[in-house]
Amino acid sequence: MKWRHESSAHEPAIARIVERNIHALIQERETQENRLSASERVAQRITDFTGSMTCVWLHGAMFGVWILLNLPWFPGPKFDPTFVVLAMVASVESIFLSTFILITQNRMMKLADRRADLNLQISLLAEHEVTRLIKMTVEICNHLGLQQVEGNDIGELQQDIRPEKVLETLDRQEREMKKKSD
Repeated sequence: MKWRHESSAHEPAIARIVERNIHALIQERETQENRLSASERVAQRITDFTGSMTCVWLHGAMFGVWILLNLPWFPGPKFDPTFVVLAMVASVESIFLSTFILITQNRMMKLADRRADLNLQISLLAEHEVTRLIKMTVEICNHLGLQQVEGNDIGELQQDIRPEKVLETLDRQEREMKKKSD
């Protein structure tokens, strides 16, 4: 049984901001694809094909026929009785395919780095906004004379986080842990 959320006339099925963001992300991906050079497009198509089951079946059939035709008991002339040519062809093919895969991986890594940078910026903005909201909430509580929550958490949560300080702390703690393990 499938569960479905029926949206009413007043409630959209998906928030407009989410729909807008999805649209923006799709447009950005299309823009990135359009910026690819001809060699990057070729490398991507080759990588897409070589990473498919069609390629596996095609290679299996091709190598199988090659081996069958060159077996000693199979009738007919032998063009590669020691399979040296087959090994050479497979080696050269693997060199080129690994290069195409590396080209595609490098491009994908750049995209992943870009997305990680975007994610970090959004997270930093969200953290800043939450910090501001906490400060405003504390001010409202003070203005209304409401009792604040006990503990030091509120004071700490009102402080802006400096990403460079977080990275410095991470680096320092990693060095300390490495020293302990050595």
